Amino acid sequence: MNEAREKILHFIEKNSRVDLHELAVILGMEEAAVANEIANMEKEEIICGYHTMINWEKTNNEKVTALIEVRVTPQRGQGFDNIAERIYNYPEVQSVYLISGGYDLLVTIDGKTLREVSQFVSDKLSTLESVLSTATYFILKKYKDHGTVMSRKKEDERMLVTP
Repeated sequence: MNEAREKILHFIEKNSRVDLHELAVILGMEEAAVANEIANMEKEEIICGYHTMINWEKTNNEKVTALIEVRVTPQRGQGFDNIAERIYNYPEVQSVYLISGGYDLLVTIDGKTLREVSQFVSDKLSTLESVLSTATYFILKKYKDHGTVMSRKKEDERMLVTP
């Protein structure tokens, strides 16, 4: 990968809303060159999408996120790909990762309630043919997500009084 692509990727990974002109100035490149590189990386599926990070705790929407470890029997000649595809096609599923350790896949899902998430795990995920076991962990609070601090500690606004 050339240096220009790498610089573009590192910058837009942190701020995908940056204006093309501003990005070109920051990188010392022509705006058209930056636009062409981004378009080419989208075609090549190096850039797979753009996302907005939302702190759902500051909204009125109830949302539960869970991390689910899944142990599966890999399929001959397919490995983990087919079962991972079956899992990521559920609309509740946000991400699926092949991981090392005691489990094979790490699945992230969103739901409205703990019950809804638990129901998904028991009715849909656990019943898949090659799934051997699952372990579910509910996210109680996000401190940092995708490199972004979700809520900063408030500074004490009181004046310091010394004797």
